[in-house]
Amino acid sequence: MPAWLHLMGQSLWPLLYAGLVFTVPLTLASFAFGIVLAFFAALARLFGPRWLVAIVRFYIWLFRGSPLLVQLFVIFYGLPNVGIVLDPLTAAIIGFSLNVGAYNAEVIRGVIESIPRGQWEAAYSMNMTRAQALRRVILPQATRVALPALSNSFISLVKDTSLAAVLTVPEIFQAAQRIAAVTYEPLILYSEAALIYLVFSSVLSHAQGRLEARFGRHALFSAGR
Repeated sequence: MPAWLHLMGQSLWPLLYAGLVFTVPLTLASFAFGIVLAFFAALARLFGPRWLVAIVRFYIWLFRGSPLLVQLFVIFYGLPNVGIVLDPLTAAIIGFSLNVGAYNAEVIRGVIESIPRGQWEAAYSMNMTRAQALRRVILPQATRVALPALSNSFISLVKDTSLAAVLTVPEIFQAAQRIAAVTYEPLILYSEAALIYLVFSSVLSHAQGRLEARFGRHALFSAGR
């Protein structure tokens, strides 16, 4: 067996373990918090008072306009200067969540605005409040429209979690760095880490396609009724 293949076999489990224990939970937690933040930020931009709209617009401008790596450094290495000390995993979740929230707030706002005004008027004609119309009529339609963009954001986040290595979070890339520091084989280890990210992304892309097809069939069925 070639030496490089033997090394990849030996390092496979440590990298997979780092992915399952740190990368996957980090991705899921960050995306969940980010989507919740994005949803309320989008609603604030659409229906909030001017002062709240201004705050949300500033938040979106700040986190969309600055590099994610810089944001992570500010949160983990900068905040201790003002007395806020966070452990690496918490800092990474906060950083990724804020970034996901900023990008997806615009996605959610856009799809809500894309729903024809007649849908709102139809809901109001049935004596629904704005909140009821949003929950019962608008959001189900907006979800189908937003699904591809949100799915792409989730897949992108899986790869972006490699940046958590700079915060010493022992995810896949950090594990590869540690093994490479001992074996002096960075090309093999980093290539293996890239392949693992590729497998994760491919599985998620397949799941995205099936989810979109399912939502599409549901939309056709609802239209047929």
